[in-house]
Amino acid sequence: MAPQMKLAAFLLPTGHHAAAWRHPGSDPDAGSNFQRQLEQARLAERGLFDAVFIADFTSSIDEATIDGFRRMTYAASFEPLTLLSALAATTKKIGLIGTVSTTYSVPYHLARQFLSLDQISGGRAGWNLVTTANVKESIHYGRPSHVPHADRYRQAREFAQIVQNFWDSWDDDAFQRDTESGEFFTPEGRRPFDFKGEFLSAAGQIDIPRSPQGRPVLVQAGSSEPGRQLAAETAEMVFTAQQTLEEAKAFRLDLHRRMQEIGRDPASLKVMPGVYPLVGRTQMEAEDLRAQLDDLTHPDVGLFLLGGMTGTDLRGLPLDGPLPDAPADFNGNRSRQTLLVEMAKRRNMTLRDLYLEVSGARGHWSIYGGPKEIADQLEEWFVEGAADGFNVMPPILPQSLELFVEHVVPELQRRGLFRTAYEGSTLREHLGLKRPAPGETP
Repeated sequence: MAPQMKLAAFLLPTGHHAAAWRHPGSDPDAGSNFQRQLEQARLAERGLFDAVFIADFTSSIDEATIDGFRRMTYAASFEPLTLLSALAATTKKIGLIGTVSTTYSVPYHLARQFLSLDQISGGRAGWNLVTTANVKESIHYGRPSHVPHADRYRQAREFAQIVQNFWDSWDDDAFQRDTESGEFFTPEGRRPFDFKGEFLSAAGQIDIPRSPQGRPVLVQAGSSEPGRQLAAETAEMVFTAQQTLEEAKAFRLDLHRRMQEIGRDPASLKVMPGVYPLVGRTQMEAEDLRAQLDDLTHPDVGLFLLGGMTGTDLRGLPLDGPLPDAPADFNGNRSRQTLLVEMAKRRNMTLRDLYLEVSGARGHWSIYGGPKEIADQLEEWFVEGAADGFNVMPPILPQSLELFVEHVVPELQRRGLFRTAYEGSTLREHLGLKRPAPGETP
């Protein structure tokens, strides 16, 4: 059978466009309404998506950011692992990927949370590893400053190694639960470890058996130089932002090259660029929707988002002027900063053009049109080797996801590019990843 693309549904409560909550196609209270988010997850499952993908945003609201935050929904959202645990009990097949930062977490605690989710869901969990781009997040944890960019990634490598050691600290058959002998587990099935690194140390083992898929799928988000290397060494799925077919192909080839250099099979990693699809029943309907969202976007929101992603204070600058020079010492998401600066230069964009772009796609690949036009563009990237699939970022929820499931998915199925039924039960089975043995590297 020919390869088929993978699809994850990246769910923000009201949709990815910053003004989506103001549109009649959204549910403005979804950030604190579990029933709304359950309906979205079940909709993605009805569309046979491989997984739902939940990000984590913590609101650092102060005098410098309040003009942006007060017009967005980030101040009302659930913690990802709690939300996914509830979804695990109320969905059946779809994978459950949650974001947790290595900079502001503890390996043992995270390992227990995700392996518990993996067991509760029957092997459907995935951990999206991030190092945190928000430089202001440190105040929530009582830290004086954010960890420098290079240090964050070296620490993340150690963190991931410790977490995987905990996940693999039992053999598959260690828990015999022999009621006759009274032996609950076999001592020979233990796989304790002792890790001492530059930043982190941990030892012992976890108190949870391995799951139906062995361990959660490790996902990594980021495209910077250290982010690419971390993905090549540890990740099984990568969420990335690319603007053009050529850039996406080069990124995937670069990851494959890095993997081969360290002895990893490129097939063990799924590259999933983010895609922001403005879907209409027709091309004109999609264009009208884009215009509606542009009209609903307040400049304070656009400038706040753009400033945060480029490390520049844009307040008071002329909207029809160019993006000012971005700081070279930016301690946030450097790959996204570079992408936006290069996009602005390549397309000769004004501040207004750029903030309208990031208010929706946040620097990810933005496409629009009717179902056939959307499917054409996804197919091109897939067959040209730019992606193994896509992390779909619906502009408005639930409206945009409904249109994608009802119209784009059938078009992809008609072309033989997407499944017509779930064939397995675990996230690894959905993604075509093998079940790792204890201690086996990704």
